[in-house]
Amino acid sequence: MYKHLLVTGGAGFVGSNLVHELAKRFPDTDLTIVDDFRSGHFKNLEGYKGDLIAGDLAQLDLKRYFGGRKIDLVFHLASITDTTDHNQFHQAHDNIESWRNLLNYFEGRKTRLVYASSAATYGIAAGINKIDQPPKPANVYAFSKVQLDNLARRWARENPSQVIVGLRYFNVYGPRETHKGPASSMILQLAQQIRRGQPPRIFRHGEQLRDFVYVKDIVNCTILAARARASGIYNAGSGLPRTFNDIVANLNRVLKTQWQPEYIDNPHIHYQPHTEADLVHTTRALRYKPKYTLETGIDDYLASGFLV
Repeated sequence: MYKHLLVTGGAGFVGSNLVHELAKRFPDTDLTIVDDFRSGHFKNLEGYKGDLIAGDLAQLDLKRYFGGRKIDLVFHLASITDTTDHNQFHQAHDNIESWRNLLNYFEGRKTRLVYASSAATYGIAAGINKIDQPPKPANVYAFSKVQLDNLARRWARENPSQVIVGLRYFNVYGPRETHKGPASSMILQLAQQIRRGQPPRIFRHGEQLRDFVYVKDIVNCTILAARARASGIYNAGSGLPRTFNDIVANLNRVLKTQWQPEYIDNPHIHYQPHTEADLVHTTRALRYKPKYTLETGIDDYLASGFLV
């Protein structure tokens, strides 16, 4: 179906899982990764047989590498994902200008583009997150993702013959996230605490709701987005929010332990008590239906050997 695919951020968490799945589904397709390894890791690409460009996407001369070559599809996942990095220029420049560089180069080339937006664009609003909500970014990372969405909408209007799809990823967890350290999912962090013989520490009283979505569902949604008939922005989550107490219970189940949570005070004034992806538009436009529950996702995570 595709001759040449480009994945930016392919050494990162979601990006590497996407790369391995693309290689499995399209074994005769040429794959190219662009990554600067600031938030990715080479170990995530074990077994990868395609090309890799190590470079700063915001500054990369795309014509040098792709001039004369037709790229059927671009998956843009490269981003500074550390929300604790409060350097506004750093976050805004890298995330926005990388996207602008891609858009400028692929304009008019009939290339399809799928990019990672974020549920962080909704801000601290609690409850079901619907795609038509006005953005309320609470940090510069979320602000930069809002700008990606703005650029994508304008580009879609100016290039009606090309398809560009944004996906607002919710709380993704799964294999190949270990390198993220403190920015990894709470599922991995709590599992690591238990394996160290420590009680899992969560905010009082552990009933906060989050849309935890397994990375294999996110990868499937991302690939489905490449087949969209028209440009658009969609939620990418599980649609079924779960509590942190649920996580602890399921980790105890799979790790054969009986730890009780250690409840600690929440120091964050602006803390989301509830996130939940409304998937109505995603299901209708992309035919996306999550396969994994929290239980089956954690089961698969453990079986993968990465939940350590």
